[in-house]
This record gives sequence, C-alpha cells and structure tokens, in this order.
Amino acid sequence: MRDTLSTTDYGLIGHPLGHSFSKAFFTELFAADGSGRSYDNFDLPALTPEALYALVLLNPALKGLNVTAPYKEEIISYLDTVDGAAAEVEAVNTVKIDRDSTGRVTALHGFNTDVVGFSRSIEPLVKGLPAGSGALVLGTGGAAKAVVYALRSLGLVPRTVSRTAGKGDLTYADLTPELVAANPVVVNATPCGTWPNTETCPPFPYEYLSEQHIAHDLVYNPEETEFMRRAAACGATVKNGLDMLLEQARAALDIWQNNQNII
Repeated sequence: MRDTLSTTDYGLIGHPLGHSFSKAFFTELFAADGSGRSYDNFDLPALTPEALYALVLLNPALKGLNVTAPYKEEIISYLDTVDGAAAEVEAVNTVKIDRDSTGRVTALHGFNTDVVGFSRSIEPLVKGLPAGSGALVLGTGGAAKAVVYALRSLGLVPRTVSRTAGKGDLTYADLTPELVAANPVVVNATPCGTWPNTETCPPFPYEYLSEQHIAHDLVYNPEETEFMRRAAACGATVKNGLDMLLEQARAALDIWQNNQNII
C-alpha cells in the first residue's frame, strides 16, 4: 500500500493479482479515449476495515473498484448497499465509491457484473437450446453463483458440481453418461487451469461429452485451457472467459460513470 496520496481513479483489489487482466484493459481503454483516467492494482493480503480505510484515504480520487478472488463474498459486509443480482449470488465484483464535495467517502455500493458478463458471453451459444435445458456448473464459489444466476435468467436449469459431497448439487462421482448427456451446457467456474497451472483441469468425465455439448470456461489465461482442449477433443463447442471478462469490465465502467442501478 502506498504511503502518499494517489490520483488513481479506479482499481482492483484481491490477492494475488499477478494474473489479472483488468489493469491492462482499463489502462489501454483510458489511453485510447484520451480521458487521462488511471487504473491500478491494490494487492491486499487481507481484507480488513483498516486496509479498506487506508485504501480510500490514500487514494482520494478513487471512484470505483473491481473485486477479485478471494474477496468477492467478504467485501459485502463492508458495503452500504448491494444490488439485487449481487445480493442473490452473495458476491460482489464491482464497487462504486460515493464522495461528498470534500472527498470524504459517503457510501460504498456493491454490484455483480459477472452475471451480465457471463450472460452476454454464453447467450449466443445457448439461444437455440430448448427452454429448461440442463447445465452443469463446475464449482460452488462466487463465480459459480453468478453463472447459476445468469443461466437461470436465460431459461436454463443449472446444477452445481463439487468435489465435496453436500457442497454442491452433485459431486463429480455422480456424473454418469446419461446425466452428462442430459445437460448440454458445462461451465468451468473454478480457477482450475489458470496460468501458471495450465496443465490442470476439473476432474470432469470429458469422455461423456459430444458435439451436442457447449463447454464454457471462465478462465481466460491461457487462451485454450486444458478443460477446453479435452472438451473440444470430444466434439464439444468450447469458449474461454475473455468475452465474459470484457463484458463485465464494460458493465463496471458504466456503473462507475453513470451511477446505474444503485439502490
């Protein structure tokens, strides 16, 4: 954390942040639009009231934050308002900071743009599926909750899959050929396969996939994950998380600039 005042306009909190795409994306965007706005990473080893207070105090120009792992759920307890989608999925990835004329923080508002980002990313792939089609969501964390919310809004019936019995709707051991065949959408909502651990993937029975399946990975680095590679080898249509990332970032900027959907 800096010990001098900063003029940073927006930033990202989480830990660790070495893999993050956000700073490069927003820095390039602000350079292109000539706005002079800035974006920085704030790696917080722990999210505490003291750490958050120091962050907004030392960055008096800060208008908004993105939130990444492991703080998407923990940040909620520090916010003044949380919008409907974020409250439903119990995870926040975007915070808007309100300040008065003196720069004092008056309110922190939480949103979940992962929902709209994922919805926009997968909608072109699933629009031809019958209403009520099944989906398997690998993972049970904040990202998985956003995916479940988005899939339901698109008319699908998602079920979560976990390594641990009782944590999700299903375990990987429950995934029979018949069950996988009955769920044409499979989403990896775990960080498994993210750089630098690119050789890893969820313990899904990929051999049960076919050309009737859509396999969407939220991981965007590497461009082709092991999850995608194995799914594609079985004929599935595959997609990585880059479009979702771009769409959720654009939605966050809309919130910061236009005060959208604040409750």
